[in-house]
Amino acid sequence: MTAMVDKVSKEQKSYAPSEFEQERMVEAILFASTNPVSEREISDRMPEGCDVASAIARTVRNYEGRGLRVIKVDDAWAMRTAPDLSFLLHKERIRTRKLSRAALETLAIIAYHQPATRAEIEEIRGVGVSQGTLDQLLQLDWIGLGRRRKTPGRPVTFVVTRNFLDHFSLASVRDLPGLKELRDAGLLASTPNKDILEGIGVEPSEDDADEFE
Repeated sequence: MTAMVDKVSKEQKSYAPSEFEQERMVEAILFASTNPVSEREISDRMPEGCDVASAIARTVRNYEGRGLRVIKVDDAWAMRTAPDLSFLLHKERIRTRKLSRAALETLAIIAYHQPATRAEIEEIRGVGVSQGTLDQLLQLDWIGLGRRRKTPGRPVTFVVTRNFLDHFSLASVRDLPGLKELRDAGLLASTPNKDILEGIGVEPSEDDADEFE
């Protein structure tokens, strides 16, 4: 049975599909995947000789202006609902838990200051960060472990994950929002700590000035 599967797999990987067929394959892979899929992963699933980058680019163009979009998330691709139609799915969203203010502030600091060590997070917040707060963010897969610092003790660093970017519809950390958007996304309390904002490099807008007087 295994030999038969291997034979079929090799045969499937050997034929040269047309550009249209390649687009259909990319579409099928992205539609069936819950999580973003990298170009390498897509290439591994498609027959040899496919121009995966071009097939993805054509698929992206084909979905422009439609109810679904093909978007880039970090170094991967995903099929997601068009932002202007997200209200239609509001009832389908389930909040499994509500993050504490400490967790929200910790997450925001990591997102804007990554890679960040625990000591650096505590320095910006002005208070200690409990292991429970970090564990919660790790369990949500919104943060992960980065490289260790080349300093005494070799402390680990924390970075945001692809799942974090996907949840907030960000292509990369360069697309992180400003203060108002942070509040709207639930990443900061309605009255944020000014020291934290300065620490993560987010400037209050004129509309927010009254909050810090």
